[in-house]
Amino acid sequence: MKKPLLIVITGRPASGKTTLAHLLAREIKYPLLSRDEFKEGYINTAECCHNQLDKTVTRDIYETFFKAVDLLISANISLIIEAAFQHKLWEPKLSNYLGKAQVRIVVCELPPLLAKTRFINRALNDQDRERFHGDLSLNSANELVGVPIASYEAPILPVPILQVDTTDGYNPNLSKIVKFIKLKS
Repeated sequence: MKKPLLIVITGRPASGKTTLAHLLAREIKYPLLSRDEFKEGYINTAECCHNQLDKTVTRDIYETFFKAVDLLISANISLIIEAAFQHKLWEPKLSNYLGKAQVRIVVCELPPLLAKTRFINRALNDQDRERFHGDLSLNSANELVGVPIASYEAPILPVPILQVDTTDGYNPNLSKIVKFIKLKS
């Protein structure tokens, strides 16, 4: 039997990865697991906020996310996973799938200053953002100066990797991203 596809959508915060992941999931009819959505589900159940979570809960959510990925891959179900996968933290877990799935990585890229601007706009326009993600609580765009530009290092694995510029739409476009995903190994 063919190995399932594991499509990893990643990028720095506010790079458009969640939007692209949901768009691709609808386009190619794959289930999507989003690490942030796991955390949001936990916070809703616990009726708390991000800043009340201790590190063990964050680690448990991380482990639960990968248990769900393991379950689907072991059942030969192709899927999309999405998070700001940083190489140092996520590479060991992602490497576990190299023999079990056909892994593809899509890295959403944009200039860091634009990511910062999007991050600020998201914080300003989403009342629940602070509760679920602990992003800085911002009262105005004037506070943009104080928000640091987060560094980001994408996972490096011996698999096909596609960089997608999300500055203004998607470059390459959605049909080319789908073609990359469907490449025969």
